Amino acid sequence: MGELNDEEVARIRSIITSDFKVEGALRSEVQTNIKRLMDINSYRGLRHRKGLPVRGQRTRTNARSRKGKRKTVAGKKKVLAKK
Repeated sequence: MGELNDEEVARIRSIITSDFKVEGALRSEVQTNIKRLMDINSYRGLRHRKGLPVRGQRTRTNARSRKGKRKTVAGKKKVLAKK
């Protein structure tokens, strides 16, 4: 990269922007694909809507990055034993 002059860099940049989707266009396409899945009520769309893993990963353990911070659920109250 350090050996390329400004003209070559500009030519590479123009080829990339003309042939491939980059930055905002790519993000918007991904978002519309996800929105389409949610609109047609597909299984993957429902998983996106609930914020769960979409590609078949287990959720009994792990999946914390997708589920978010743990939400503690109150446990059973202790039953006192009669003497």
